[in-house]
Amino acid sequence: MDHATALFQQHRPRLYGLAYRMLGAPADAEDVLHDAWLRWHQQDPSTLDDAEAWLVTVTTRLALDRLRRAKTEREHYTGPWLPEPLVAEEEQPELMLERSESLSLSFLALLERLSPEERAAFLLNQVFDYSHAEAAAMLQISEDASRQRTHRARQRLREGRPRFTLEPHAQLRLLERFRDALERPDVANLQALFAADAVHEADGGGVVSATLRPLHGADRIARLYAQVGLRNLEIGAVHQVRWINGAPAMLTWVDAELTTVVWIETDGEQITAMHALRNPGKLARLKAVTNGPDGASLS
Repeated sequence: MDHATALFQQHRPRLYGLAYRMLGAPADAEDVLHDAWLRWHQQDPSTLDDAEAWLVTVTTRLALDRLRRAKTEREHYTGPWLPEPLVAEEEQPELMLERSESLSLSFLALLERLSPEERAAFLLNQVFDYSHAEAAAMLQISEDASRQRTHRARQRLREGRPRFTLEPHAQLRLLERFRDALERPDVANLQALFAADAVHEADGGGVVSATLRPLHGADRIARLYAQVGLRNLEIGAVHQVRWINGAPAMLTWVDAELTTVVWIETDGEQITAMHALRNPGKLARLKAVTNGPDGASLS
């Protein structure tokens, strides 16, 4: 491996982590890294004062361009848009470097509230610990503009955050209780798991059945999943709780096909928000690299 390739590989986990958090889609992040590599391949590293800064700058700008296009496409998306998971941690833990709440699917969904420019400034400063001066140079804006974008981003994220801090072990406990209730569907048992003002959203991408608008209220969500539970019993669905993107999620399999990934937010006692990813295109990658319910790889 030559020096330039070794340098790129050294920084690749950080570059990928940045691109994935910017875009919420592993394939798009990989495309950004491919383009960054092509530009890096044309660059003489010996002429650079800071190879990492150069690579992060290029990756950020490429991701920004792609996110601006994606934002336009997502405005016409059928139903809610949810981020695409990475692999389950126990499958390829080396891809979970720099693991933190900022990699959780709930947090990535929350980032959709931001403009592309706010998202880039926030991630560079708050997640990857670059100073406002460094972030400003990468984004080709003033230091004051970087501060303002980051401040606006923090405000928007605070407005959209769940009422309580995400706590993975509380999530795991409630998700397991939800799985058990789903396997013995009863509206009252399901309703007891949800806060009165809980919200549910599903991403079917217009390809498979999914609620097209968020559902509000424990009763409505419980009635939906009582029906889902009965249907799953009829078709022999298997529910599997796994750790994905640093938090627990429930995977539903039907005849070795991954049909749904569900993750939740909680106040520690009840589920306050539930997200269901059903779009087959967004599940294909996870299915290919994740062991199925019988423990065997399905790739």
